[in-house]
Amino acid sequence: ITFLDTPGHEAFTTMRARGAQVTDIAILVVAADDGIMPQTIEAINHAKAAGVSIIVAVNKIDKPGANVDRVMQQLTEYEIVPEDWGGDTPVIPVSAHTKEGIDDLLEMVLLVADMKELKANPDRAAKGTVIEARLDKGRGPIATVLVQNGTLNVGDIIVAGTTVGRVRAMMNDKGQRVKNAGPSVPVEITGLDDVPTGGDIFNAVSDERLARELVEQRKTTQKEERFNSRTKVTLDNLFDQMRLEDMKELKIIVKADVQGSVEAVRQSLEKLTNDEIRVNVIHSGVGAIRESDVMLASASNAIIVGFNVRPDAVAEENAKRDGVDMRLYRIIYDCIEEIEAAMKGMLAPKFKEVLLGKVEVRQTYKITNVGLVSGSYVLSGKVLRGAQVRVVRDGIVIADDIIASLQRFKDSVKEVAAGFECGITLERFSDIKEGDIFEVYQMEQIEQ
Repeated sequence: ITFLDTPGHEAFTTMRARGAQVTDIAILVVAADDGIMPQTIEAINHAKAAGVSIIVAVNKIDKPGANVDRVMQQLTEYEIVPEDWGGDTPVIPVSAHTKEGIDDLLEMVLLVADMKELKANPDRAAKGTVIEARLDKGRGPIATVLVQNGTLNVGDIIVAGTTVGRVRAMMNDKGQRVKNAGPSVPVEITGLDDVPTGGDIFNAVSDERLARELVEQRKTTQKEERFNSRTKVTLDNLFDQMRLEDMKELKIIVKADVQGSVEAVRQSLEKLTNDEIRVNVIHSGVGAIRESDVMLASASNAIIVGFNVRPDAVAEENAKRDGVDMRLYRIIYDCIEEIEAAMKGMLAPKFKEVLLGKVEVRQTYKITNVGLVSGSYVLSGKVLRGAQVRVVRDGIVIADDIIASLQRFKDSVKEVAAGFECGITLERFSDIKEGDIFEVYQMEQIEQ
């Protein structure tokens, strides 16, 4: 048994997006005293999307306040029904501190592996996945790989992604040099001519000419994948994909400011399911749109719907790079109407939002006959008097307003650029705090 102790979204999305399935069984660890936490829900949804079997380990059963039944009840809310309650998910109470239940957990892993018929043939050329890789100044490119089929030997010529090399040396998980590694064995190898990428598939081949040919094929495939990434599902192309590619399911990730909104948006979207296409909310949660949400959307070909929330900077950048469609709303009706229109092929966007700049509120003060003024610093872009502005606090949109006045020192100005301080007064909203972010934008009409 090889354990990959990595964040759930890394194991289930990044590598899966690259075509690798390194995880056969997911062990979901839930604390018996805390119960299911937001990150647990995220891990459940990522594991489901990856299609791997789940075993739940309820940890900390030695602590006062441990309640295994409560955890089992919470699991059913996420469609994970324990075996003891007539479902098909094994739930094993354990204590990492006292080691109680650990043997039961390992036995269950072997049982599930046996039932899934997870088998490999050691008597063939090795195939597996690059878990991680780095460049060492003294030893050159080093890759940690998991052999998933066959046996890898020192001296084998291997292709990892678009990298070729001959295995010069291998080390096992204990740091000992080994000459070969069979199925389900992780090893660190040297000898590659470049640093591969985590998630790359590696193959041992019989001769270098074949290896070079395989690399050329993979480079061609990568180009095709880059091209295909441009045709990820979006609301704009949804109807065409339904018609031309026989698409039967629209996958959506929902993020909102409060749990009530999450449930309302989720239920409203799922009601849009019809005979032609099923709307499947594969993940939902409270808070800003994060990098892991974009990773899941990219790997699952899903769109992201945000209700009263914004993406963080990394998520926004990754969504643009990966072609993930993010739709942000403040009114549930607008969200439902737009997605329903997309499903009917009637979506006709007339305006697009253009972000002008971002501003951080450094201090606030009141001026007679003017009201609350936000002493601010322009982080990027520019600020225009009369432009629309969103007030964002901790990743949540708390207001949408218009810039009523803009000042530099005591002078009223039309525009302030990045790197300068200014005073901003909004038309209506005045509950502004230090640290709030103003996203300044304007709506531009799209040519039809």
